[in-house]
Amino acid sequence: MAEIQVMKNILGENDRVAAENQALFAEKNVYVINLMGSPGAGKTSVLEKTMEKLKDKLKMAVIEGDLFTSKDADRIEKHGVPVIQINTAGGCHLDAPMVQKVAQKLDLLDLDLLVVENVGNLVCPAEFNTGAHLNLMILSVPEGHDKPLKYPLIFQTCGAMIVNKIDVLPYFDFDLDKVTAFARRRNPDLEIFPISAKTGEGVEALADWLCTRIRTHKEKKKETNA
Repeated sequence: MAEIQVMKNILGENDRVAAENQALFAEKNVYVINLMGSPGAGKTSVLEKTMEKLKDKLKMAVIEGDLFTSKDADRIEKHGVPVIQINTAGGCHLDAPMVQKVAQKLDLLDLDLLVVENVGNLVCPAEFNTGAHLNLMILSVPEGHDKPLKYPLIFQTCGAMIVNKIDVLPYFDFDLDKVTAFARRRNPDLEIFPISAKTGEGVEALADWLCTRIRTHKEKKKETNA
């Protein structure tokens, strides 16, 4: 029982800070995406491809979460996008306090979009609210189409799912129809985007959807403040 109470306290404190983050992001009128997925699913590759489509339309920055290295942040920096690294020293997720501490170092008023690339994991990141407007997950073809059945929480908490590496579909026992059905069993409103970060297939549709969503959000905010 003591362990359960400790976990409740941790999650409760995280939710409190997540609410502060939401207020901060609303004040600065910046749209925030929490990007989640397994190690090797292609989170950084998808982010790079999507940034190339968005960076001339939106002002954006990235918070990179990793266990120890800055390799992914180094890749993002090459695209001319501001990036700050968070090393968790073995921790399996980013949480609201980590995001808050780093976000305050950015000029949020000058941004349209802030992407938080979470630590590679299908379990822990789904349990910790960061205060983001959108939880976006990446599932890759080699992982299998049964993941929504095995890891339901992350599919329940996400507003959209990217199915990456569709260029290797012929080589894996992966069924797009099944993964769509399994995922929407957990979340009927889930948006799904099959893409290939390697070939670029589907990236345009994803980028257009994100751009429209972000601009709509910012316009509604301006109308509210008018």
